[in-house]
Amino acid sequence: MKGKLSVVATPIGNLEDITQRALRVLREADYVLCEDTRVTGKLLAHYEIKTILRRYDAHTKVGTHEHILEDLANGRHIALVSDAGTPGISDPGVLLVAKVRENLPEVTIETIPGASALTAAFAIAGLVGNQFTFLGFVPHKKGRETFFKSLEKYEMPVIFYESVHRIMKTLQSLQDHQPETTYITVARELTKLHEEVVQGTPAEVLEYFTENPDKQRGEFVVIVS
Repeated sequence: MKGKLSVVATPIGNLEDITQRALRVLREADYVLCEDTRVTGKLLAHYEIKTILRRYDAHTKVGTHEHILEDLANGRHIALVSDAGTPGISDPGVLLVAKVRENLPEVTIETIPGASALTAAFAIAGLVGNQFTFLGFVPHKKGRETFFKSLEKYEMPVIFYESVHRIMKTLQSLQDHQPETTYITVARELTKLHEEVVQGTPAEVLEYFTENPDKQRGEFVVIVS
């Protein structure tokens, strides 16, 4: 029997944002690969799914990859999820998909689409046009300065992710390196109780979050246009 790898999108906040197909696949799989078993465990428990969870993240060892490939070669059905959203989008899951395509062309790789912070943020930003550039997460240390200086070369809106620990530094960098007329959109805590969209010039957005430190929490999507 041919093995199958199901790449399953999971909610980015609200647990109701998951498809019936995704729930069925998570039940049918032999096991689920996830970044954090505690995070995915809450999702599965909410829907009373008892499928085995196994950790798969950016630090996964070579031996683990070999074991997964062996299971797929032997006909097992494996579901791949990230902590939130679509695996493979700024996510270590892309490494596994690449390895399966390279080493096991006979294995079926299917996508189970669903929530994505990228498209969710752009959909409610109100920016005219249907093109944008996605840059993933801002570099943590090396390359941050170059990252912000390079944004000016893009003629279309640029979207990137930022963590709670670095959002204020990022907003400061945008003020330092972008023209005063640049328009910034910050989407915070999408689909969650405190979902919020803040828009304005770099200075205006930085001032808002500086004056409202309680708003500096959560997961952020930033759009520079």
